[in-house]
Amino acid sequence: MIKVEGLTKRYARHVAVDNISFEIQRGQIVGFLGPNGAGKTTTMRVLTCFLPPSSGSARVAEFDVLEQPMEVKKRIGYLPELPPLYPEMEVAEYLTYVGRLKGIPKASLAKRVDEVAERCSVGDVRAKLIGKLSKGYRQRVGLAQAIIHNPDVLILDEPTSGLDPQQIIETRDLIKGLAGDHTIILSTHILPEVEQICEQVIIIAKGKLVATDSVANLTSRLRGAETISLEIAPHNGSPLVAGEVRERLEHVSGVGRVVDRDGHDGRLSFTVESQQGQHIRPELARAVVEAGWNLNELHSVGLSLEEIFLELTGAPKHDISAPHATTMGAEAGAAAGESQ
Repeated sequence: MIKVEGLTKRYARHVAVDNISFEIQRGQIVGFLGPNGAGKTTTMRVLTCFLPPSSGSARVAEFDVLEQPMEVKKRIGYLPELPPLYPEMEVAEYLTYVGRLKGIPKASLAKRVDEVAERCSVGDVRAKLIGKLSKGYRQRVGLAQAIIHNPDVLILDEPTSGLDPQQIIETRDLIKGLAGDHTIILSTHILPEVEQICEQVIIIAKGKLVATDSVANLTSRLRGAETISLEIAPHNGSPLVAGEVRERLEHVSGVGRVVDRDGHDGRLSFTVESQQGQHIRPELARAVVEAGWNLNELHSVGLSLEEIFLELTGAPKHDISAPHATTMGAEAGAAAGESQ
């Protein structure tokens, strides 16, 4: 659905996007991540035909963004961080206006407005002025305008920025409900949001692509070793001795380190790390059962997306913890020839 090859965007002497390549399949939700000024917004502006690439190519729904921009625009729905709304218009009036701009036939326009208003949960405010709506409702109206022409691709830039917790949950559920019908690129600084919504992540830093994969696969690639959460309970009421259990686990083939965690009600919990490249779950389970203990829990523990992000980009933690942060200003500055 989206194919980017060797994409580069230069502003005078500054390279905002440097020879990046990635591919996104139809129906996927993909998180697009990077520190401030990494080139995310510039990339999205190229994909939406707002900016031409300096070199390389990008294709959306088989159409080239440089050679066939009008065909690309017909197939894209875009929700920038600040939705492009007219506060003096009523919701239904605005959606009708956008639908006409996007070429929806007059005979089917009213029906389509009803459909997107219902899907985005703004039907109950369709007769209200947009300027009178809460931020959560305005965000949903912005999403409704992005999907009104039923585009193949949705590009969402910080779609939950500034929303309260309930509005964030509702917006995330709405985005997840759009998957399958639309290919979605989600740019956000809220990493738990990406873990909850996205099937794949694309991470860029300083204009360069540093990773594109699922979170689970990135965890495996970065860690190279297995980390297991383990909970053991006594059998037939015999109390467990932490030192004895830990020593037994440390002697399992392939185990690198055993760390005690807080236990309760007579149960003991451990985090067990394997040696590089070792797969230790079967051996751990066997050791526990052969010792006559009950195995209550045994599962792999992956790196969090925040840990992956920091490992790959070297970004300071404050760059990813503020949900209201944006790259728009930094990259707009680059467009004016300023350094980021």
